[in-house]
Parts: sequence; structure tokens; C-alpha cells
Amino acid sequence: MSPPPPLAELARLFLRLGATSFGGPAAHIAMMQDEVVRKRGWMTATAFLDALSATNLIPGPNSTELAMHVGHQRAGARGLIVAGVSFIVPAALMVGVLAAAYTRYASVPDVGRIFHGIKPVVIVIVAVAVWSLGRTTMTTMRTAAVAGAGLLMLVSGVHELVVLAVCGALAVAFASGTPRTFGMLAATALAGAAPSAAAPFGLGLMFVLFLKTGAVLFGSGYVLLAFLRADFVERLGWLTEQQLLDAIAIGQITPGPVFTTATFIGFLLGGPVGSVAATVGIFLPAFVFVALTRPLVHRMRRSPRTAALLDGINAGSLAMMVFVLAHLARSAITDALTLAIAAVSLVAIARFRINSAWLMAGGAAVGWMAGR
Repeated sequence: MSPPPPLAELARLFLRLGATSFGGPAAHIAMMQDEVVRKRGWMTATAFLDALSATNLIPGPNSTELAMHVGHQRAGARGLIVAGVSFIVPAALMVGVLAAAYTRYASVPDVGRIFHGIKPVVIVIVAVAVWSLGRTTMTTMRTAAVAGAGLLMLVSGVHELVVLAVCGALAVAFASGTPRTFGMLAATALAGAAPSAAAPFGLGLMFVLFLKTGAVLFGSGYVLLAFLRADFVERLGWLTEQQLLDAIAIGQITPGPVFTTATFIGFLLGGPVGSVAATVGIFLPAFVFVALTRPLVHRMRRSPRTAALLDGINAGSLAMMVFVLAHLARSAITDALTLAIAAVSLVAIARFRINSAWLMAGGAAVGWMAGR
């Protein structure tokens, strides 16, 4: 019996991984390495690590982009598309079903109590991710200074895209020895990127916003929260803080990429069509970036200026995560119960490494029982 064609192999593997890969990007990457390197021998360990490093050089969801790199290695451009779509679709379908249930039952008291218990767990998960990213990113005083500048800009109300661009420019300036000049030029050039005013909901505008987010989002997938809050809560008023927290929770309890939070929000705002539009919008840039940069990835990190630019953008992303975490924590930790759930969750993750899915299940159970 002949082996299945490469595209069928890719579809089968990544559909399964997309439906079972709980635990966030680190868990996704470990599962892919086990399947692709150890079990199937599709890539050497070195080639796999090179592909993983490449995902850090472009915007978008790292584990999904790694799936695309594996697909390209196995079956070229068609393999890139098949692997990426196969990894995304199972999670997006699950999130879509949960979004439909949420829109119907969110006002039921029991459901509200369940989410009341989940939200502080989500805050702790994000806080731990921020801490981990900070330890990786803040390797020099210069990087810390760039992150501090980014946080000050955010507190002052500067648009998040401006923050990322200025942080990148400042890091390049530090590396070039001309921080003052570079910083002033970057701030002047980007001063016109002012926040947009509130606008009525439209599918086209929502698609563009998710497309923009997918095209500029570096760092952890949790940076997504900063963009979602800035666009959909603060500027446009299409979501409440509570709805955003619920969307984040759904993205956490389902397998696959965290970016499927967009699927949930799209359904809340525009039903099934909105769900598809949001999902396509946020993931489309990743397909384009992987396809365009795959021949160049080995050169990008070797350029001192490119490396400095990426370090600066990552520092700005960290600042955004800290900023939005502070706002969301005030909405999630509102009483003694949620404070206790957050404290126990922090100990469980930091000390005992308990999987986040189990913690959210526990938080849901405590929230439900405490309200009865």
C-alpha cells in the first residue's frame, strides 16, 4: 500500500493537532516537534529550530506560522496553505460553536457565575505570560528603557501602532549610537497615526481592523489583547470590558491558536459571517508573511539593525501587555472570591505547573458553586 500524498498527510496531522493542542503556543510547538521531527522525520531538529526562530522575525501567531513552515518544507506553497488552514479550522469551529452558545445563554445566571470564576484565572495566565516574556525580552538596560518609554506613551494615550514603531526605531537608534535623533524622527514621522473615533459597526471595518492586527502583532499572542481592547472597547465601543474578558477566556479553554479569540468576537458582533470575516482577517497576514520571508529568514537575524528593530518591537509589545493587563485585572478581580481564585491560580501555575485548562475548569466550578 502506497503512502498517502504529502498534502493529505499534512491535513490529517494538523487537523488533529488543531483539535487537540491545548496549553498555548509552547505546548503546540512541543507537539509539532514530536510529530514532525521525532516520529515522522520530515525535518531535522536544526531545520525545525530554524523555522521556529523565523516565526519570531515576523508578525503573527508563532505556532500557526510554524505549522505553515512545516507544510512548506513538506509540500511547497500548497503545503503551507494546507497545514496552516488545517491547524486553524478545528479551533475556529469550536470557538464559533461556543460563541453561538454564549450569545444565547450569556444572560443565564449560572453562565455568568461560571465566567466570574474563569476571569481571574485568565488574568493570572496572562500575567505569567507577561513575566515569562519580560525575562526573555528585558536582557539589557537599553531594552528595559525602550519598554519603559513604550509604557509611558501608552499611559499618555499614544496609539499602539505608534508605540510599536517608536520602540523599534529607538532600539535601532541605540544600536546605531544615535538614540536622540532617531527617536525624534520616528515620533515626528508617526505623529499622524491618531486614534480613530467611534463608528457604527460594519463588517468591512471589522475585517480591516483584524487584518491590521494580524499584520503588526509581534511577540506573544497575548499582545492581541492590547489591540482588541484599544480598537473594540476604547475607540469604537463595540465591546465591553466584560465581553472582551469572556472572549479571552473562550480563546484559552479551546485548543489551537489564541488568535481564534477573533472568531469569538466576530460572532458576537456580526454572527456567523462576522466570525468568518474576523478569522480570515486576523490569520491572512501570517500566510503572506511566511510565504514572502521563508527564503530570507536565515539573513534577517544576522543583520544588527534588523535584530535591534525586532528587539525594540518586542519591548513595545511587552509594554502593551503590561498596560492592558492592568486594565483587565480591574474588571476581572472585583471581590474576595475572584482575588482568592487569582491567588490560588498563581501558586498553581508558578509552583506546580498545572495546565491552564485545568485551572480554568476549577475557576469555573468555584464561581458556579459560590453563586448558588
